[in-house]
Amino acid sequence: MSRRRFILSLKFVFAALLALAFLVVPESNVSAKAKKAKYGTIKILTAPGGLMLMIDGKPRGETTADYRAFDLDPGVHNVQIRLPNGQFWMRDIEVPAGRVKCVVVNYRPLPPIAKLPCPFPVNISAPRQVTDGEIITYTADIVYSGTDALRYTWKVTPSSARIISGLGTPTLNVDSTGLGSQRIVATLTADDGSSDPACAQSAQAVSIIAPLEKKSIVAQEFDECNSCSLDDQKARLDNLAVELQNDPSTRAHIIAYGGRMSPLRQVEKLMSRTRDYLITKRGIDASRLVVVNGGFREEDSVELWIVPSGAVAPRATPTVQAGEVNPGRKPRRKN
Repeated sequence: MSRRRFILSLKFVFAALLALAFLVVPESNVSAKAKKAKYGTIKILTAPGGLMLMIDGKPRGETTADYRAFDLDPGVHNVQIRLPNGQFWMRDIEVPAGRVKCVVVNYRPLPPIAKLPCPFPVNISAPRQVTDGEIITYTADIVYSGTDALRYTWKVTPSSARIISGLGTPTLNVDSTGLGSQRIVATLTADDGSSDPACAQSAQAVSIIAPLEKKSIVAQEFDECNSCSLDDQKARLDNLAVELQNDPSTRAHIIAYGGRMSPLRQVEKLMSRTRDYLITKRGIDASRLVVVNGGFREEDSVELWIVPSGAVAPRATPTVQAGEVNPGRKPRRKN
């Protein structure tokens, strides 16, 4: 190495090593009908915490050792963090709609660096664990004092991990979709293009992919009509029909109850009236309707339920036994 190159190497030695990692998750939507997200989320964690944070030039308090989440409009946002040495860590981070991007910034003093540019330290920052579907960002921080440009060669395993962008750069984005219960290993080799083995350094980071939680699908009570007039019941059935038409994957479960002193066959009448109205007047396919006799309650009652695909149907909950029913009998007047 020439004396001039040796002198230049001393001028470019850095005093600290930073690390960045971020990832994206699709916004989870538990409703039966997906809705387009209007914002994205960025989660920021630093080690140590307590560092001043600014997003798009606006103060956002201090960082913590746990993730802080910020909902932002889709697009590129500037993130600045004041480091313990007084310098600023700055990145422009793209936040897609409906996804979560995680940023990890580690600050720690570097050990003494060799006077020569090679070998040089290489560190890769990435989240230790993400959830299936999130985007992982592997960021390389390299302290290199040479004058030759470094080349970046990434290798990712397993091969099913899809590289989104960043090949040939210090930052690699990898999609973890479909890799639940597995781990992604990203290995980087940085070299200056020379034949000197000391000027080709490698490092790797491992991210464990947690599987998506299985969410239980349950039926939702849409409405309940007690001793309703015919017009009132029709209005409620109109609302139910609109809900069914908005989401063709659901079905309706209707439970009819007779009252303690209702006329004979009142339950059958309520069932027939409800079913006929939804089919003939509102055009609901009969295969999407389940109408059942729920027994008896203190008064006539009709429960309307929305049952998503895969959900367990609701059960009837009568409050009056059949032997306690007095059809057509009027209740006694209290003195």
